[in-house]
Amino acid sequence: MEKNKSIIINRIAAVYFTMIFVAILIIGKVLYIQLGQGKMWREKAEKLNLRYDNTEAMRGNILSSDGSLLATSVPIFEIRMDVASENITDEIFKNNVDSLALCLSNLFNDKSTAEYRKLLKDARKENNGYLLIKRDVTYSELKKLRKFPIFKMGKYKGGLISIARNKRIYPFRELAFRTIGWANEEAKKKVGIEGTFSTQLAGVSGKRLMQRIGNGTWRPINSDTEIEPENGTDIVTTIDVGIQDVAEAALLRQLVANEADHGCAILMEVKTGEIKAIANLGKSEDGTFTEKYNYAIGESTEPGSTFKLASMLVALDKGVTNLNNYVTTGNFQYANRVMHDSHEGGRGMVTVKQAFEVSSNVGISQVIYNAFNRKPQEFIDGLYALGINQPTGIELKGEGTPQIKNTKSRSWSKVSLPWMSIGYEVAVTPLQTLTLYNAVANNGCKVRPMIIKEIRKSNIPVKIFQPVVLNPAIASKSTIEKAKKLLEGVVENGTATNVKSSIFKIAGKTGTAQIAQGNDGYNKTNYKASFVGYFPADNPKYSCIVVINNPSKGIIYGGWISAPVFLEIAQKVYATTPELHRRQIDTIKQSITAPKFAAGNKSDLKKVCDVLGFKSDLEKVDVDWVRGSQFQFTSANPKAGLVPEVIGMGIRDAVYLLEKAGYKVRFNGKGKVIRQSIEPGVFMNRGSLIQLELSPRASKGIIETKLKKEEHSENA
Repeated sequence: MEKNKSIIINRIAAVYFTMIFVAILIIGKVLYIQLGQGKMWREKAEKLNLRYDNTEAMRGNILSSDGSLLATSVPIFEIRMDVASENITDEIFKNNVDSLALCLSNLFNDKSTAEYRKLLKDARKENNGYLLIKRDVTYSELKKLRKFPIFKMGKYKGGLISIARNKRIYPFRELAFRTIGWANEEAKKKVGIEGTFSTQLAGVSGKRLMQRIGNGTWRPINSDTEIEPENGTDIVTTIDVGIQDVAEAALLRQLVANEADHGCAILMEVKTGEIKAIANLGKSEDGTFTEKYNYAIGESTEPGSTFKLASMLVALDKGVTNLNNYVTTGNFQYANRVMHDSHEGGRGMVTVKQAFEVSSNVGISQVIYNAFNRKPQEFIDGLYALGINQPTGIELKGEGTPQIKNTKSRSWSKVSLPWMSIGYEVAVTPLQTLTLYNAVANNGCKVRPMIIKEIRKSNIPVKIFQPVVLNPAIASKSTIEKAKKLLEGVVENGTATNVKSSIFKIAGKTGTAQIAQGNDGYNKTNYKASFVGYFPADNPKYSCIVVINNPSKGIIYGGWISAPVFLEIAQKVYATTPELHRRQIDTIKQSITAPKFAAGNKSDLKKVCDVLGFKSDLEKVDVDWVRGSQFQFTSANPKAGLVPEVIGMGIRDAVYLLEKAGYKVRFNGKGKVIRQSIEPGVFMNRGSLIQLELSPRASKGIIETKLKKEEHSENA
């Protein structure tokens, strides 16, 4: 019995000491974790509640050629406050909460001062470190916030938390919208300049330390480890906002008037290839027109008669025809298919030049068929030599691929050669067509269309885009000169006489193409009307193309639908480009003699001098009224209380000055003042009558100049 009792006691003792030992081990481990590894585990726990988030960089601007903003980013902020910040003592909070509430109420005008005061005090009681103050706050409002009580203590001490995001805006709204484009990273959709240059525009994101505060909410922590984002670069385009506006307005009017489906217009600088305007308008479901697709760059379709220039360049350069050769027009059968001219019955026998001017399908196809029927690949090789089978390589994504088949293609048939010669069984974009015409205007030098001029960083150019020559000579000089005569003849004598201008010459080609309806072939209801050319024809500075698809009001010809849009754009450019007038003004200046004497309003005289190209010293005369001879002027400002001198002035200026001085005026004759009844510079009572004598001789020179200018314009 005693033995069993001893065994039990020993077992209990063993268990007891074992438990004590285990307890000691546990306590030791706890102490080791707390004291030995505590710092490490605390850091790991803290890391689970901290993370670095990307902070969005400011996206770069897209600018027009004159620096106007086409697309820009505006910073929008979410404003929060760390009301529980240890830097905001109870005393500071108590002394400033009322004034802070008042400032917030006055700035945002969304809550009363009492409501803001309650919001701040409740957040203080709840120890809220992430109190929402306001969303969608502008940068100017943020600048004011930083000067408010408590907030003005500084970025870290004042508890102000601003979370920025960028909002993309387009100051000109729909103007060139499809070309400017957009870059939706989430939808992986990138369009236009925004998409093509998205990396450069986006910049480099920064880093900001965030802390978990419960319920899955994270708040930024003011930290010295924050990495500021690097803003994106700016893209400077070649687009001229004024011309772009005219192009879109003119195109829209024709689309609406003819109930068309869509259309585009491009204006290009001949020497450089800079695109000054690019308009794309398509009809929406509600009947309005918007920039929903870049037809000018992306739509590759059969061009129709505008392709005849390419055919003639090949024929002329290979010497298989000449402008004075005769061809037959009218209906003509190639294999099992009949080709028709738009003019019923044709025009009989005409020269090649006349066939091109009136856009005879049969006439032009006869030139090509007769020359290349036995060797059609030679014609195709000639087209390839023009580069019409290659994309232009413009900086933007989405350029349509041209389709110029050869004799080895499966779709080649016995009628392919004649139909290709007039712009069918081929496909090119409007931009690719314009590039060819631009090369003719540029004396055969083919340049790549360009829409980007510079990439800038902090207003300093980091990359400047230069014109790129694709082919210095697409054809011989004699061929180019003949092609120019063909294009000028279209406007002077052919299908585009309605856009013939008396002020400057236009050269170009009309096009009216039936639009293929897939496997259903062609019908007589779907057409595409085009006009492409350049101006001034005798010294080309700009080329332009206008394409309008599916007009449905009965008028289908390019000369009557697209050419007027071309003319309106050309007139705007001509009117606002002084260098285009220089030769005309130089001729006029030769017939003008500087007037011996002039007097009047300074700004009016300066405008006359600027228009006529005369130099004067008007900039040095800081008065409103001047007089002088040979463009050397002195002050003619009247002195208070004395009769003004008005001799030499026009009657409008003279009457204005005298009546302003308080005198009554009567005058005889026409022209400028040669005599006044009261000598200038004497004192006369207000209300006195002053008679003026005018002479038409002073205006004779102006009349002669006007007549010579009108005569010159007609000759031009």
